[in-house]
Amino acid sequence: MPHPAPLPLLPYCPSSLAEQLLSGGQRILLFGETGIGKSTLTAELARIFSERGLSCFCIAADPGSPGFGLPGTVSLGQWRESGWQVSAFEALCTLDAGRFRLPLLSAVSRLMQKAPLGLMLIDAPGVVRGIAGSELLTGMVELLEIDTVLLLNRQSKPLPLMNELLSLGVRILPVHAHPEACRPSQKTRAHKRTGQWRTYLAVADEITLDLADLRVIGSPPPIDVPDAWTGRQCAFIDTERTVSIGEIITLQDGKLHIRLPTAAATTRTLLVRDARCDKNGLLVSAAPFASGNLQFLPPPDAMPYPATDYSGGPRPAVKLRGMYATMVNGVFGDPLLHLRLHQQQRSLLFDLGDSGRLSTRIAHQVSDVFISHAHIDHIGGFLWLLRSRVGDFPSCRIFGPPGLIGHIKGMIDGVLWDRIGDTGPRFEIAEIHGNRLQRAHIQTGCGDCVDLPEIQFAEGLIVDDPQFTVRTVTLDHHTPVQAYAFESKAKFNVDNNALKTLGLDAGPWLNELKRVIGAGDTAAMIRLPDNSSREAGGLGALLLTVTPGENLVYATDLADTAPNRAALTALAHKADFFFCEASFLEDDIDQAQRTGHLTARACGEIASAADVKQLVPFHFSRRYETRPEDVYLELSAACSRVIMPTKSR
Repeated sequence: MPHPAPLPLLPYCPSSLAEQLLSGGQRILLFGETGIGKSTLTAELARIFSERGLSCFCIAADPGSPGFGLPGTVSLGQWRESGWQVSAFEALCTLDAGRFRLPLLSAVSRLMQKAPLGLMLIDAPGVVRGIAGSELLTGMVELLEIDTVLLLNRQSKPLPLMNELLSLGVRILPVHAHPEACRPSQKTRAHKRTGQWRTYLAVADEITLDLADLRVIGSPPPIDVPDAWTGRQCAFIDTERTVSIGEIITLQDGKLHIRLPTAAATTRTLLVRDARCDKNGLLVSAAPFASGNLQFLPPPDAMPYPATDYSGGPRPAVKLRGMYATMVNGVFGDPLLHLRLHQQQRSLLFDLGDSGRLSTRIAHQVSDVFISHAHIDHIGGFLWLLRSRVGDFPSCRIFGPPGLIGHIKGMIDGVLWDRIGDTGPRFEIAEIHGNRLQRAHIQTGCGDCVDLPEIQFAEGLIVDDPQFTVRTVTLDHHTPVQAYAFESKAKFNVDNNALKTLGLDAGPWLNELKRVIGAGDTAAMIRLPDNSSREAGGLGALLLTVTPGENLVYATDLADTAPNRAALTALAHKADFFFCEASFLEDDIDQAQRTGHLTARACGEIASAADVKQLVPFHFSRRYETRPEDVYLELSAACSRVIMPTKSR
């Protein structure tokens, strides 16, 4: 089947385009990728039509970067001498036209019904690829009875969705992109839309409503995750008509605290989707709430070796920013959580169960190991680590409960080291005794272990690395066990547009600014390239955006006691990922109590009490190998945030 001949691009000339449009119908769709000049051309055409005495209307249909109106909405406007004047809008409460294309098409159709007769321009979203682009284009042309499509495109790129356009039977006018058009960065778009949103809410009231009295529609987050509601756009709807739009302040004790423009009306129907002000105050798309199945595999250098006889059951794997956490032996195998700091080529291990499925190269890059306790399924993999690190490698730090130094020394002493010279593996071992670390250094083949000075610590903080921290609490398993909380440190990013606005050049002073802001020293003075100085707090507010750190908590082998629950709930409070044992079903609670383990129900209750974002259960008893779904069902009954990992290949 022959392809149609490519259509030539018309020059970007609004006056010439206006002449052609007037001869071809009343409804014109401006279509093209983001940052190509659609909104600019829409305004220029409207101005020309208005100068000729024609009334011109427009629907701004891009909720993420609206040509006029509010972000998170689609708006109907009429051109006046001063620009677009909004006459109606429909709330979407999302910035993502591709994901929520059906609600967008419905909203645009409702606005079209409100528009008077006359010239109508539709400024389409910049979604021009894939199924989303195809369905948006087709839906708009058919629903809005479009006469002409102005297709803005760059000379160097093929015209998008031409098969769809040709099949619709409309006039197509391919137009060269605006000569100064450039695709804005996500950060630039976020700052622009945030400014529009903040201006809209500058004069606002706070209202409180009982969530139980509202009909919440859209795609709201779970009610039992109140933090996920904070900052969300919300709109009150009456029979498919937007009455008002505002922002959720908090959800607390079943009550919604909402910021609305002064004197705005409300209804019983509340629309909530994924438009949300983040911790930096920027209006962005919230990540979909992650519950249910997790379909993620880490990159090859973080993956365990495949095995034909693998019988560990589902193997959870989660992604944090710049790192990956994999339960190497699955939910039924020996506990071993591999946390791969990908950009640093560095690994941390939580427990040391069977390690045979990790590569020797990973062993070379392990910097820290955090042992819960010394039962063999938690420490037996040390011999793999010991053998793999013969050579010129730095000391590996190992943390664990009292007695750990003796356990490690005993395993080392069980091997003859007469042929390795000074290439013996080196370890710095730290036993956790209350609020102090009792430490020793061992290099195999070089004599006995050497005691190191004790270190005092506070609030459980045993590691304070430039990239992360690790905290610990001691729990009871009929023997002391340690649970650990890993937290990556916040990252500071420079807003280059703000830097240019201030007339400042980049340089080492920005790293100093990030350092002092990260340390909380907002009063520090920062010397600038022109040798002037300014206070760090003010500079940081203007120049830096913050990407908060993420935290992961690891806990296993603990009895279901009130002190254990209280300590672990505090450690895991609002954790992004909570790896927690769920060894037995409630039907086998006697076995759980006898052996000092949690049931699935207890695991779920602790996760809910800690208000974790995602629960990753593991360390299931092998008695449930043929029916792991029973464990997950019991977990889900106690906690709505359980990750159900896919089964390993």
